[in-house]
Parts: sequence; C-alpha cells; structure tokens
Amino acid sequence: MITELSAQNFKSWKNTGQLQLAPLTGFFGANSSGKTSIFQTLLMLKQTAERPPDWNGVIDFGDEESVVNLCSFNEVIHRHQSSLSLDISVSWQLPEKLIIGGGSPPGQVLPRTPRSSNHLEIGALSFSTTIVGAGTDSVAVDGFSYISDEYEFFGIVRDSDSQYKLVCSPNYRAQGVLSSFPFRCYGIRDGSAKVPDTPFLPLERAFKSLLSRIHYLSPLREPPRHHYIYGGEHPKGVGQYGEKAISALLSGRIQLLSIDEQILKWLQRLDLIDSYHLRAVPDGEKDYEFRLKKYKDGPEVRLTDIGLGVFQILPTLALCYYVPEGSILILEQPAAYLHPKAQADLADVLIDVVKNRNIQIILETHSEHLLQRLQRRIAEEEISATDTALYFCQVNDSTSEIERLNMDEHGNITNWPQDFFGDEVGD
Repeated sequence: MITELSAQNFKSWKNTGQLQLAPLTGFFGANSSGKTSIFQTLLMLKQTAERPPDWNGVIDFGDEESVVNLCSFNEVIHRHQSSLSLDISVSWQLPEKLIIGGGSPPGQVLPRTPRSSNHLEIGALSFSTTIVGAGTDSVAVDGFSYISDEYEFFGIVRDSDSQYKLVCSPNYRAQGVLSSFPFRCYGIRDGSAKVPDTPFLPLERAFKSLLSRIHYLSPLREPPRHHYIYGGEHPKGVGQYGEKAISALLSGRIQLLSIDEQILKWLQRLDLIDSYHLRAVPDGEKDYEFRLKKYKDGPEVRLTDIGLGVFQILPTLALCYYVPEGSILILEQPAAYLHPKAQADLADVLIDVVKNRNIQIILETHSEHLLQRLQRRIAEEEISATDTALYFCQVNDSTSEIERLNMDEHGNITNWPQDFFGDEVGD
C-alpha cells in the first residue's frame, strides 16, 4: 500500500506537500484543480519502469499510445520554468518483509531464517528522485535514493562536474564514482559500480513491484460491441478504457474466480440490471456476447442497447474483483454517468473491496452522493475514518493547493471547504 506521495514543480503543483494516503483515498475539487496530476506522477513512473530493458530514457513522459501522455519536461515542469527541478517521492508498505545483508552476494535477498545480527528486515520503503532539464527536450537524473526508517541504503547524486556518485548508508560504507549513467530515474546499470553487499538490486525490484501492482482506469470507455473476441488470455487488468473487461470476466471463469457473482450482486444492488449472460456465439470460434435483462420479466438485450450507466460501471466492478489482492487501483471519475443512488452505492463497492480484498483505492470524483455515503458508513462503523484520506484541491494564482478534509469518527467533516460542491445556498 502506498502511504505517502509528494511532488514538486509538476504541472500546476509547486509543492503538493507530503500527502498521506490511506486504503481509501479520495481527491475532490473543481475541474483543472490538479487532482489528475497527482495520479500522473505515479503513472509516469509506472510506464517508465515498464519500458523494455533497451530503452535508454530517464523518465517516460509518454506518447499517444501511453497511459499518460505528458509530452516533455518543458510541458510538465511548473509554469514551464525549465530551470526548476522535478521532485517526486513515494513511500509504501511492502507486501512482505525484505531481508538484506549478512554477507550475501551483491543484491541477493536472503531467506527469512536463519536470521543474523547483520540482517536488515525492511517492512516499508521510500523512494525519491530529482529530474532536471538538460537541453532541448532532454532530461537528466540529479539524484535518487531509497530510504527505510533511519537507514538510507542507497542513492546517487550528481556533482558539479556532472559525475554520478554512489552513496550508501554507514552499514555498507561503499561509495564511489559510477562508471556509467544511472538506469532511468531509479537505478544503476548492472556492472556500473562494483560495490560489495550493495542492497540496491532488491530495493529496485521492490520499487518496480510496487509500480506493477498499480492499475489505472480512465473515466472514458471504449464503445460497447455486439460481439467480443476472447482467445483464452489472462489480462493483467481491464485496460485503460475498460476494453479488456469482458476478457477479464471470461478469464476469471477459467481461474475459478467469483467475479460474475460479485458483479451481478452489485449491478442488482445499484438497480442497474436484473441479470446478465456472457456466452459464446453459435458458430463463432472465439466470439462472445454480453446480454442482460433490465427487469426480471423483461427481454434480453445486448450491452449496446442499454444506457451508459451499465457500460460505465462494468469495467470498474470487473477491475475491483479481478486484480490480485494487494493491488492499487487509480480510478478517475468512477461515478460518471451513474444515477445519484448508484453513485452512493458505489461507495459501498469501494469499501467492500478495501476491507475484504486488501486493495488500495485512489480516486478522484465530483460525486457528492459518493462522499455522503462514505460519511454515513464511517458513522455506522463500516469503515474507520483512519482508513480514509480525503483531499480538496483548488487553484490560487495558477498554482494548485491542497487541503486534507478532517473527518471524525461520526463521518463529520469539520473543515468543509467553501463552495465544495458549488453554491447550493446561492442557487
């Protein structure tokens, strides 16, 4: 689970500050107030880590095929001031403890037992990186580090001569000039520094593992189809636009996951449909069709013949119950196109996933109904206030600002922002 996130000089953000993230974290605010930009720092790191090994860039700002397309450093840096540095840091809890040290070969993670006095057990990590402009549409790493509690295990810094120096904690006492440039914004190339017992490799793997657990769902959806082609694949998620949702449903059946049961339960509770069938098309080798009934005694219709609400929520539900436990979901406007009651009931979906599937959800929304249901469930002790973190974003003098909403154990927000959901009294 991600516990903290911060960014400096990223798009409209001069400084987000150290944002505390919870199992269920929500961002509210007007359009273009900087909510999505907070997510994009994580997505930018994710797509950088997922580049092929022969990719030699520092950080992947994306292109038309990427999850997030930020163009270039000059477009991303705050107020387009290319002299500024871009700073990003993220802290997270590891799924299981990482054990480093004890005279093992460089970069090797030791088994948990037997434990030696010079083993270090790592349960939480922080990563930070600084990126600077280096000419036209070019960037360089100014430094990065991995930290856990009081140990700064590994980092690199660039000196005035643009040489990269390896800096390790006193536990390892190794340092020196690197013989090559860093690997992207978070690592060093194999063989670039001969440092005994450097804990770098397991730390880098832990960081890339974190990024691999992040799944993003855009507020936009690929249009529904009459038929869906499925060849037995097992997608990692449902796709950026929900285009792999049907494949995920069929994959879940092969893997004996109870996805269909959960999705139907919630579609009924949200008063969207009564039943659905996902079945092979006769005489079609790999073709499947999704048919549903709006009412119990009503006719079966295709997904293309029903309102946008069902099609909008289906990928969200599939993602929540398809991805492995321990995943991190980034959801943009999940309540779009939903009736107010369904928006409120969606909060119960998210609470169920957080509590029963150990999944962290980070979302941005304009839904007052979703927030009110969440407040109610906190008052009813369905979820603890400490398991939520809610933020309000706004822009002041072209710079984004953020404030955490203080919620007590009764679900009351004690610092309700002015015009949080518009000017109801004025209207």
